[in-house]
Amino acid sequence: MNTTARTARSSTVVAGTGLLLAAAVLALAPGATAAPADSGPPSLSVSTAAPAEIGAAGLPVAFTTKVTNTGPNDTSYARLIYRIDATTGVMPDAVSLEYRLTGTVWKKVPLTYAGGVFSGEVPETFPLAAGASRTVQMRLGMPMGTPHNGDSNGGTRQLKMTTLVSYGASGAATGEDHDTVKVDGLSTALSGVPRTAVAGGPAVTFTASVTNPSASAYANVDDVLFTNRHTTVQVLRGGRWTTLTPRTSAAEPDLYGYDVVGRDASLAPHSRTTVTVRLTYRKDAPLGAASLNPCAIVNESPDEPFRGTTDCGAFTTITVKAPGSSPSPTPSASTSASASPTPSGTPAATSGTTSGTTSGTTTGTTSGTTGTTAGDGSQLARTGSGGSTTAAAVGGAFVLAGAGAVGYVALRRRSTRA
Repeated sequence: MNTTARTARSSTVVAGTGLLLAAAVLALAPGATAAPADSGPPSLSVSTAAPAEIGAAGLPVAFTTKVTNTGPNDTSYARLIYRIDATTGVMPDAVSLEYRLTGTVWKKVPLTYAGGVFSGEVPETFPLAAGASRTVQMRLGMPMGTPHNGDSNGGTRQLKMTTLVSYGASGAATGEDHDTVKVDGLSTALSGVPRTAVAGGPAVTFTASVTNPSASAYANVDDVLFTNRHTTVQVLRGGRWTTLTPRTSAAEPDLYGYDVVGRDASLAPHSRTTVTVRLTYRKDAPLGAASLNPCAIVNESPDEPFRGTTDCGAFTTITVKAPGSSPSPTPSASTSASASPTPSGTPAATSGTTSGTTSGTTTGTTSGTTGTTAGDGSQLARTGSGGSTTAAAVGGAFVLAGAGAVGYVALRRRSTRA
């Protein structure tokens, strides 16, 4: 009797103890009866709708990256990593990448530069449930320096961008996407320049244009017409002729630069700004061949005239005749090949300007050097954020033509475009 009772009590105690242990296990591991969300590695894929093109020294262009969790498991840490191959011919501040997960504020993706490749990771991660997708707003730019501190050393015709997606603090990439982004720059041209002008005589009239063939908007653009110091330049604005103040550099005081579209102008994507120019040579102007050279300078330094990211168009030669001579009304056909790329498409006119087309010659590009190359292949000048020389120092390569007239070789875009 007692033995049976003890046995029953012992069985009850053992059973009760088993229930308590089971409850304790459940309390310690409530997910034991169901697989946790991150019980296995997620399967993430990525797709980037990269911009087809951006502008060298232009503002960034928006695009999107879409991340999809194609596996059965959730992830708490989806990570986006970017690698941008720009070749070795650019400076460490040539490329920018920004992101926006929420809100309206763009944030920088910190980039490191080595061997022509920029690498960076979006600082913020985000969760992604199984089967879900998320689109991240991105912006890619090639500022070629900073505002009012443009850099013309180096350049490229394209960026090769790789997007990778990973999970966790150190998880391997589970998906990647490859895109090629075209890089284009501003182009400038003169049209309708007469063959001759008379020293001390009537003004000659022609048009100057700057074209943005890219998807980037531009800020801080100076479209500079370079002449010699014996000139006066006016532009037609609001139906009235406005006399421009020439700018010079201490490195070449005989070189006059006129801002024909104004200082720090803006250009919309795929746009062209055209202005009518009136040029007069003074009585003391040297006779013979003289040159006119248009150059677009972006983010020009306030402390160093004409130093910035530079694209120059074809320079035009005009013959200066003696006072009392008769000018020739025939437009000049004497132009030199430019290092600026030929604009693509038919850009629209920028608001507030007179639109029109130009016929300047803009063929060929300079590659394989960070310097400026003359027609005979000699290197003329270098510029850059290091401030070794200004663009105006190309004046040192001016050649005398005729009876002391100044003719000069076009300033070229410093580029290693490949």
